[in-house]
Amino acid sequence: YEVHVKDFDLVVNPVIQYTLSKEQDNDDDLFLNTRGVQVRGKIANKIGFFAYLTDNQERAPKYVQEFVNTRKAVPGNGYYKPFKASGGTDYFDARGYFTFNVTKYIDVAFGYDKNFIGNGQRSLLLSDFGNNALFLKLNTRIWKFNYQNIFMELQNADDRIGDRLIGKKYAAMHHLDINITKWLNVGFFEGVVFGRENKFDFGYLNPVIFYRSIEQQNGSFDNSIVGLDVKANLAKKFQVYGQLALDEFKLSEIKAGNGWWANKWGIQLGAKYINAFGISNLDLQVEHNRVRPFTYSHRDSVANYTHYNQPLAHPLMANFQEFMGVARYQPAPRWLAVAKLLYYQQGRDSSSRSFGSNIFLPNVIPPRDGDYGYSIGSGWKTNVLYGSFLLSYELKENLFLELNAVVRRQETTTA
Repeated sequence: YEVHVKDFDLVVNPVIQYTLSKEQDNDDDLFLNTRGVQVRGKIANKIGFFAYLTDNQERAPKYVQEFVNTRKAVPGNGYYKPFKASGGTDYFDARGYFTFNVTKYIDVAFGYDKNFIGNGQRSLLLSDFGNNALFLKLNTRIWKFNYQNIFMELQNADDRIGDRLIGKKYAAMHHLDINITKWLNVGFFEGVVFGRENKFDFGYLNPVIFYRSIEQQNGSFDNSIVGLDVKANLAKKFQVYGQLALDEFKLSEIKAGNGWWANKWGIQLGAKYINAFGISNLDLQVEHNRVRPFTYSHRDSVANYTHYNQPLAHPLMANFQEFMGVARYQPAPRWLAVAKLLYYQQGRDSSSRSFGSNIFLPNVIPPRDGDYGYSIGSGWKTNVLYGSFLLSYELKENLFLELNAVVRRQETTTA
């Protein structure tokens, strides 16, 4: 349904998805049943609005069910209710926001949705993997600069037992990217996660000053992260990109090479090849991510880099190295094929000791054991190989029929 009149535009679309799957060594049928509506529009070319509302019933593969049981949250969403038996979930996905053009150069967005910073499949700074969050976003674009401020209200980790108010925490982030040349873009990121017994620290509302300086004035009690991201477009066919996230480090400890626990950083390197090998609409992408143990964690369970029992950055949290390849090919206007291959190794925690993979645990002693000897992969080594192939055909406009195959293998050895 559409309306286009003077100073008002409205578009309403249904959202319907039904997926039926079968998993090896699982007697239960897997399914996803989604029904809802999407609404978007604009008022006087100044105010925009968007809403996405769906009701979902799902029985996911066993490894996803394990995530739900451990984290008490549906990946990409939050609250859920059990649906039928054998691992089914029932959840409501509600997102919405409005945008406002303050001036020619400044846009404001306010609502409840996800945000993402970066150019890759993953982000080590802020990703859209987890639950929606209440946010206020200011975006200033002028000359070669694009400056983004994001303020969010987040929820603490919670066991979801009983009907009660879940504790709140907050995040303030800014990201400045600069077009150094026509082909090179460099960005600088800074963010802080903090808890103040369900109230906001208004010092972090300053959109310009470095958050680290405010955090130090507060007694270095909060969890601040700085980052750098780079994107270069080459020969009109290639893009190379990367991110560096710094949580905490000491140069002398890095030089010593003793695996000091508080050298907490993550790095991303990736490349895209558009119209690969001269084949139209064949796009290839490779990406590598690695994050040190205890990165994104904090001394308490409030200020860790998480929201509603899920990480704010990479889905694997910390203490891992990951390799990924993606191929997308559109041989005809209605056909699309997507192949993904993913391998990662992670050092996971034991039942009694933290090796830095679970950022929900405090990074104090215990559960941490000692200050040295931590490297990527320390702990219970878990190797995962994941491959998928999607074939999609557009029957009518915005109506798709898809076939998807997934292979996943996991091996774990004790420390």
